[in-house]
Amino acid sequence: MDSQKPKSSYDRSDDEKVVRIIEVSTARGIPHDPDAHLGDVERAEIDRKLVRKLDLQLIPWAVFFSAAAVSGSFGGLLAAAIGKMDGLGGRPGWAWIFILEGLATVLFGFLSFFVHDFPDTATFLTEQDRARVIRRPKLDNQSSVEHEEFEMAYLWAAIKDWKMYLGMFIYMGADMPLYGFSLFLTSIISSMGYTSTTKAQLMSVPPYVCAAIFTIAVGICADRTGRRGLCNIFVSMFGIVGFGMHLGSQNPRVKYAGTFLGALGIYPFIPNTIAWVSNNIEGYKRGIVLGFVIGWGNINGLVSSNIFFQAPRYTAGHAAIMGYMVTCLVIGSTVMHVLLKSENAAKLSGRRDYLVAGKSDQEVETLGDNRPDFLYTT
Repeated sequence: MDSQKPKSSYDRSDDEKVVRIIEVSTARGIPHDPDAHLGDVERAEIDRKLVRKLDLQLIPWAVFFSAAAVSGSFGGLLAAAIGKMDGLGGRPGWAWIFILEGLATVLFGFLSFFVHDFPDTATFLTEQDRARVIRRPKLDNQSSVEHEEFEMAYLWAAIKDWKMYLGMFIYMGADMPLYGFSLFLTSIISSMGYTSTTKAQLMSVPPYVCAAIFTIAVGICADRTGRRGLCNIFVSMFGIVGFGMHLGSQNPRVKYAGTFLGALGIYPFIPNTIAWVSNNIEGYKRGIVLGFVIGWGNINGLVSSNIFFQAPRYTAGHAAIMGYMVTCLVIGSTVMHVLLKSENAAKLSGRRDYLVAGKSDQEVETLGDNRPDFLYTT
């Protein structure tokens, strides 16, 4: 091996080493650290490129959650249209909004019951497709990719995992502002002088459209770089500046521009944080951890529903959202990024090898994301 060879480009030799690592690490009876003959820098470089090629989870999340922003934009248009049904059937316009949009929610909730949980139960997959779907996460050192049954051990493992609590802390900084923004955007726009409800609904559409596009763009960037923490920190700055504009100015144009920045700083954060937590938890425990993270974030919606009471400036609401974003998003993401990088360095240097000493292959797999060959996404 030529130690003087520059590592600035991903050439054929890199591909050969990656393939060799995959072949050896998936072979039975081989030690858990098949790339031990490589130097630390070389191992880190290959692992980074391997993860970049296989870790493509955020783009689907980004597309999925960008639908929330899109629904916000079309929701304004739809609400304006449904509001014209005022008096129909003896019901006010706002009642028809709840009835029609509520029925759609119930219908799609029922249809989601038929979504398949695991590749081995998905009837629409051919055997070849099923094998490929299961194989790909295994190449990314995720051992538990086939059907699993719930065990209390997974719950206790999640409760003892510090990444879950830090993920909850970060996600609450995204969800509370999201609820506040989506619930009160029309009221905020009305306070700028757009007194017509229909006009305020229509003015809420452009920020949502921009947020949807930016969410997908951030998803692509985070997948290609593998730096979800840095993407979180970068995105949060838009929201902090946006809500700062609401606090510091009474100019309607400045405040309207602030709603754009607020949307850009909130919506990409949701899928990026969920994908970040998901990347760093392995096996059935991932579902439990995500349940805690998302559930705790949603609970913080109670805060956002009680802070926008000082019309027309809504000082308390904007200040609370800024506080959440600075504390949870910026500081929380920074702490998570630093700790995960530190843990990766410990794994690459062999300081976590004692965890697998004397264990069988099956026992090593049960370690999940604590395995020395499981590198975290930072």
